[in-house]
Amino acid sequence: MKFIFITLFPEQIEAAGRHSMIKRGLDAGLLETECINPRDFSTDKHRSVDDTPFGGGVGMVLKPGPMVEAIRLAKQKLPDAPVIAMSPGGETFSQPLAEKWARSGQDLILVCGHYEGFDERVYHWVDAKVSIGDYVLTGGELPALIIMDAVSRFIPGVLGKLASAEEDSFATGLLEYPQYTRPVVFEGLEVPEVLRNGNHKLIARWRRKESLRATYLKRPDLLPQELSREDAGLLREIKEETEQNP
Repeated sequence: MKFIFITLFPEQIEAAGRHSMIKRGLDAGLLETECINPRDFSTDKHRSVDDTPFGGGVGMVLKPGPMVEAIRLAKQKLPDAPVIAMSPGGETFSQPLAEKWARSGQDLILVCGHYEGFDERVYHWVDAKVSIGDYVLTGGELPALIIMDAVSRFIPGVLGKLASAEEDSFATGLLEYPQYTRPVVFEGLEVPEVLRNGNHKLIARWRRKESLRATYLKRPDLLPQELSREDAGLLREIKEETEQNP
């Protein structure tokens, strides 16, 4: 089984291949890894891959261009492999999911984020988002390595004995709203106008609503038992919009 990692830090991935079960799987030819660095697709002399977010805020957002070009190269190498992005807003990774991917016979393309995450438009080139839990890490390399480790355990010959995973439950916090950075239009996909109009009150409302929307649609178990009046109103709008556009 082959894993392609799209990462700004290939040395972190390569280090994992020098130890323990993963090393044995690689040495036996049961596993194969490759890294593609989005910096190789940067168009400026500094090889930059990030920019400031539209609408303001702290941190930097990964630009769509280098990330999408890296994904395209990975798909050329593994045309049938699903593209899996490491994302706090994704499906929670689990033992059944690891087994499903291992038994599918497919290779995997794992996309690792950094900074404040991806420009939302990158997800148009992604088949699935996966989270390893409700906490924040510096980058997506550790989650991607966890996925490779868990999936590899189901590959015959890599591990002689299957291990069971503990299940965690989480009940606080909302998922993040979509992030965007330059350019305004990327391959026909445009940054929402509200993030470009400079009205900070409207920007804050949009972000809160989109955060509630993501949580309601993807992780409703994380919604607070008691909502503020404003949040309750936003959630009503979201439910009405969902019913009108299922």
